[in-house]
Amino acid sequence: MDWIKRNLYFLIGSFVALVLMGLAGWYLYSKWQLNNVILSKLDEQYTELKRLNQNTPHPGSGQVDNIKAAKDQQQQLRAFVQKAREYFQACPPIPVPESGKLTSQEFSSALSRAIDQMQRDAAKASVALPPKDSSGQTYSFSFAAQRERLAYAPGSLEPLSGQLAEVKAICSVLCQAKINSLDYIRRERVSDDDLKGPQTDYLPEKSVTNELAVLSPYEVSFRSFSPELAAVLAGFAAAPCGLMVKTINVESAPAAPAVEEPPVIATPGYAPPPPPIRAPDRQQSAAERFAQRYGIRPGGPGPRPPPPQPQQPAYVPPPAPASRGGLPIALDEKQLKVTLMLNAVKLVSPK
Repeated sequence: MDWIKRNLYFLIGSFVALVLMGLAGWYLYSKWQLNNVILSKLDEQYTELKRLNQNTPHPGSGQVDNIKAAKDQQQQLRAFVQKAREYFQACPPIPVPESGKLTSQEFSSALSRAIDQMQRDAAKASVALPPKDSSGQTYSFSFAAQRERLAYAPGSLEPLSGQLAEVKAICSVLCQAKINSLDYIRRERVSDDDLKGPQTDYLPEKSVTNELAVLSPYEVSFRSFSPELAAVLAGFAAAPCGLMVKTINVESAPAAPAVEEPPVIATPGYAPPPPPIRAPDRQQSAAERFAQRYGIRPGGPGPRPPPPQPQQPAYVPPPAPASRGGLPIALDEKQLKVTLMLNAVKLVSPK
């Protein structure tokens, strides 16, 4: 104890030095392990570099620099993407809020005007729309759940205004192509109000977001002939909004029920019986009997003409249409039922 008391500072210093030496050893060991890990990674990279140098094509050496060429092509690709963004502009929402925030009253009035405009455009283009529903409401272009509302679910006005603009753009292309009839338009559910609407107005698919854009699905079914179908596809390709046809299904439209014409039945005419032949009156004179026998009218110069006999009408079938001649019909086009799956492309902001 006396020695400890005399060498207390030496003992404390020795203990501290021992602890520091232990920490230094642990630090050295950890850095040695890190050095081994870095060395192994360096060996792997060196091996990969050696493999690349032995590959065909070679990364480049001297005047040939494939790495620089790849970087130049990357820049060209980015420039092409930037130029292609002009052809995939998003449809401006309906309505565009003046105050910066869309209200339920603004969207309700804009929805009524947009549906009325689409119905009038269809009537001008002679496009038949689906009939009225059980409540007597005309076709709502997949917005039946929102048509009669004045208040909407929170957070649903912006997605609904975007969908209204995209549906109107789709209907504009169909009306310009002058299709025969529209069966339906379906969209994805973006609001709690959509759960209460007709189930035939919605799709089970959802929007997909990737590095470049947001793809919103739509399904359109209509009836037309092949020229109108070609006009529809050309219209989607030239649309100012980004409307991309994903799939197309074409089949023969079901034939309309034939109307049976009533058969033509010949109606027999009525022929009255001939008048009875009267026996000559014995009290008549010989001159009267002579005149009656030979049909001489009293006081007339000649014989009396016989009464006209009624003619019984006969059924004459209509004549067969005369052949116009020319080449025989090689192709008789039938009406088509077309179902399109569309994607509304909305580009995201570039990084």
